[in-house]
Amino acid sequence: MQRRKVEIVIISDLHLGTYGCQANQILEYLRSIDPEVLILNGDIIDMWNFSKSYFPKSHIQVMRQILKITQSGTKTYYLTGNHDEALRKYSGTTLGNLVIDDKLVLDIDGQKVWIFHGDIFDATTKGSAKIIAKLGGKGYDILIWINKLINDLLHFFGKEKVSISKRIKSSIKSAVKWVGNFETTAAELAIEQGYQVVICGHIHQPQLRHISVGEAKVMYLNSGDWVEHCTALEYNHKEWKIYTHDPKLMTVPIDIEEIIDLTPSMAANILDSIDLRKLGIL
Repeated sequence: MQRRKVEIVIISDLHLGTYGCQANQILEYLRSIDPEVLILNGDIIDMWNFSKSYFPKSHIQVMRQILKITQSGTKTYYLTGNHDEALRKYSGTTLGNLVIDDKLVLDIDGQKVWIFHGDIFDATTKGSAKIIAKLGGKGYDILIWINKLINDLLHFFGKEKVSISKRIKSSIKSAVKWVGNFETTAAELAIEQGYQVVICGHIHQPQLRHISVGEAKVMYLNSGDWVEHCTALEYNHKEWKIYTHDPKLMTVPIDIEEIIDLTPSMAANILDSIDLRKLGIL
């Protein structure tokens, strides 16, 4: 495959080590690009939910591919997030082309760009609330696993995939408000500190838009995630864009042990028992 040259690539929230991680899609993407700069903007390895019993080969291959890209000459920045905060004690460390840090400031074509994960705005990742957030993370991982099973069945029947978690989040007003507050806070701080562009991850919502605060304006970008959206930020020829991995190129990672003996009638019974119509999904 001819690798596509990209000046800057930013990915975040891979959550390697969890059931929700779309490792095969991440691997497809990483193998398709040849970036000058690769920025891993937090929550790459999910140390909150890490389990020795679950770290598939595909997740290890993602890590190897990142190292391969770095060794080939790409400048790689690993910016820590809340799920991989254990690495923050190594902030400021440089190993060849790899730099580990908490944040990054770059001058890109005359614009001052501020890049960081974004969990500093999230009170639920601090103090005693962090325990609740970790429990919530476990629940989210289970929800993603259930969603994966449902999508495997829908794929089996030739139907479009769905995202239960996205439907839930978009239907809860407090969640929508929280995302809006996050973006506004990032924009306000960026403007106060004289940045023209601010780039975050953390909230799993890919975004590229200008935010005005009073008479000032800043470009706000979010790289999304590789659990639900499979998105990245790319910079080429003085322009940012959101890259979304083409669903037609995706292969649904079906667990062979679970699906090998599944007949159409058995699958139909499972779908009926779940009753997706009551959930408003079908």
